[in-house]
Amino acid sequence: MRIGIMGASGRVGTRLVELIVASPGLELAAALVSPGSRLAGTPVAGGSIEYRPADKAINSHCDVMIDFSTPAASLALQESIGTKAIPMVIGTTGFTGQEDAKLSEHCAQRPMLVSANFARGFEAFRRATLGFARQMPAAEPAVAETYHVRKKPDPSGTSRLLADQLFEARSAVMKFAAQRPAIAVHREGDTVGINTVRFDMGSAEVVMTYRVHALAAYAEGALAAAQWLVSKPRQPGRYSLADSFNEND
Repeated sequence: MRIGIMGASGRVGTRLVELIVASPGLELAAALVSPGSRLAGTPVAGGSIEYRPADKAINSHCDVMIDFSTPAASLALQESIGTKAIPMVIGTTGFTGQEDAKLSEHCAQRPMLVSANFARGFEAFRRATLGFARQMPAAEPAVAETYHVRKKPDPSGTSRLLADQLFEARSAVMKFAAQRPAIAVHREGDTVGINTVRFDMGSAEVVMTYRVHALAAYAEGALAAAQWLVSKPRQPGRYSLADSFNEND
């Protein structure tokens, strides 16, 4: 499987490149960086592939692309690909509502699997929190996150996803709009990622925590998603990690 990486010089992109280069059966087809990157024009791991800005010629040689960049760069990549039906795994976060709608428009051209968190096991954690919320809708949930100090202070896409879906799950069961869960944001050292959902039941509480120890967890999950996306021909459209779980259920 030939894989192109968008955001190849970033925290997760670097791990993806390392995993692909070290994995039999996987081939790095493109390592795309911003035009001003100090890596542009340099070889990847001493091989024949160079770090380069995105262009149509590079994209056309990929079986699948994995994008961990920025919203602006991600949408620019979609524009550059045009109508080519290259499967895409999108791990970029921070899209505004308008940007996310634009991303969905591009899904009409190609299959895209989009997620705020690709770390292995996160999808099971998300399902577990929603399952508890549906069974115990009176329990008030609160969401908390801890990431490294260099991450921006706004709530992550993961926390917003959990808060939104917990709100929707409880509202559906109770038949009225539930209170939206609060999101507590913490930044500490080099913490890779800790996501917690706390359910307050007054006389008792349930705390569910998902902890990532290494950035490789996000890269491994994104590669697994890419392999699922190309495991058989898929129609253009927007897919989620839940789709890959449901297919295997």
